[in-house]
Amino acid sequence: MTVDHRAAPPPTGPVPWDKKFALRLLADMVRIRRMEEKSAELYGAGKIRGFLHLYIGEEATAVGALHALSAEDNIVATYREHGHALVRGMDMGAIMAEMYGKREGCAHGRGGSMHLFDKATRLFGGNAIVGGGLPLAVGLGLAAKMQNENRLTACFFGDGAVAEGAFHESLNLAALWKLPVLFCCENNLYGMGTALERSESQTDLCVKAASYNMPALKVDGMDIVAVHEITKQAVQRVRAGDGPVFVEYQTYRFRAHSMFDAELYRQKAEVEEWKTRGPIHTFSARLKAEGKLTEEDFLALDAAANAEVDAAVAFAEAGTWEPVEDLLKDVHTS
Repeated sequence: MTVDHRAAPPPTGPVPWDKKFALRLLADMVRIRRMEEKSAELYGAGKIRGFLHLYIGEEATAVGALHALSAEDNIVATYREHGHALVRGMDMGAIMAEMYGKREGCAHGRGGSMHLFDKATRLFGGNAIVGGGLPLAVGLGLAAKMQNENRLTACFFGDGAVAEGAFHESLNLAALWKLPVLFCCENNLYGMGTALERSESQTDLCVKAASYNMPALKVDGMDIVAVHEITKQAVQRVRAGDGPVFVEYQTYRFRAHSMFDAELYRQKAEVEEWKTRGPIHTFSARLKAEGKLTEEDFLALDAAANAEVDAAVAFAEAGTWEPVEDLLKDVHTS
């Protein structure tokens, strides 16, 4: 099946939220964007090393979806999880220190960019293995059901994970056991450098999920209003106890897959076309049209985000390296 890589017209329409909530979601998207831009800069300066996968362009998906969940719900993410961690409530300083490899990071500098984890916010880690979070989400869902806990597990993964065996095994078990799992597929059209139609014989990902006898919903992942509203519907269905729900968020990353990616698999014109649908400026335009946002409001949000980033970088810079004698600490127990 041919996949249309052209960008649709920018999202429009009324914003059905009060000003306070709308600005909160806009602020979170700006916070992610500024943190990611600074991360790219720091990577170029050699401050952040290893792998780095940026979320620039996809902010509406994480922000819209996560704000539809409760604090008691579990989150399982991918290696592109900085935004999810930040919106979930992790301190930006702890995120930045982790990417620096400092002991003050959320995993004491041992996980790095791809393995952010925070027990307090029930963020059960980014995962460097494509599709690796899916079985973990099923396990968390099973635990919640067996313990009669009123919590669901939201599992974020990319379109590339749909080609993995773990995807099919996980959806099958979740449906069979009617587990409280929300499967959140962030379809940005490319699994690393491979276009969706080159890796999937069936490119309608909802068809795959529906084959496991669960509701499968599709939404414009660049439209934060649509993302939040459909995720609320999905969450309500999962909490009703009828089993898992699959949501496909059709989104697009503006940067390369990772900092090592030469990005030879797509045209620059395609990327520029998708940037016209950027979630931050399109949502801002809608809010301004409704009188819920002024340019001064936006500049204040942006200034706050930049200040938070500056403080996070300062925290990471002032952090400490793990001493050599501690390298085997927590590796094994006797």
